[in-house]
Amino acid sequence: MSLRTLLVIALLAGIAGWWFSDHRRGPRAPATAGATPTACPLPPRVSAGEPPLQTDVPDDVTPFALQAATLTPLAGFSIEARVLSREDYRSGREADLSPVDFALGWQRMEEDAVIAALDIRQSSRWYHYRWRDRPPLPQDEIARSSANMHMIPGNDAIAQALADVRKDERIRIEGWLVEAKADDGWRWRSSTRRTDTGGGACEVVYVCGVTRL
Repeated sequence: MSLRTLLVIALLAGIAGWWFSDHRRGPRAPATAGATPTACPLPPRVSAGEPPLQTDVPDDVTPFALQAATLTPLAGFSIEARVLSREDYRSGREADLSPVDFALGWQRMEEDAVIAALDIRQSSRWYHYRWRDRPPLPQDEIARSSANMHMIPGNDAIAQALADVRKDERIRIEGWLVEAKADDGWRWRSSTRRTDTGGGACEVVYVCGVTRL
């Protein structure tokens, strides 16, 4: 066997190893700061058909220590909603924690006729919508019944579950609204209101449970 053939075989083996180690292992959650996996407890669950449920943080739920940042829980969060759009991210400081954003709609923002009347898109960690002639719902109802949410997976199984979610599916997300703070002072804080719009209005969710409904 010639040297050239051996080099080609070695190159192909290297490519195969890279492919299977990086691409076939599936989505991964952000690495924890210590050797022990970070526990991700579930908050109280929202009732079917209700708007998102936000609850107080119990005393025994402490900050989640990750390598990229420490996540301080601001509130428990449970939501059943329709996926209006999804956008994956690989670059940027936020992507070290959150690989995907979901634009979610609940209550009347789940209805086919309402969604069909809106042009919905995501970009640069924002959720945008517009209508052709007139809005299908009052504008304040659209704002309080939909939101762009940054998803931080609590473990590798959650990361895979988030990766499998598709547009138009109904899902339940359970976890914690958090403020992320890195050692160099970088911060990323969740909204804790469903009625706000503009900068800072997105939810940053440390996801402990995903259910496709």
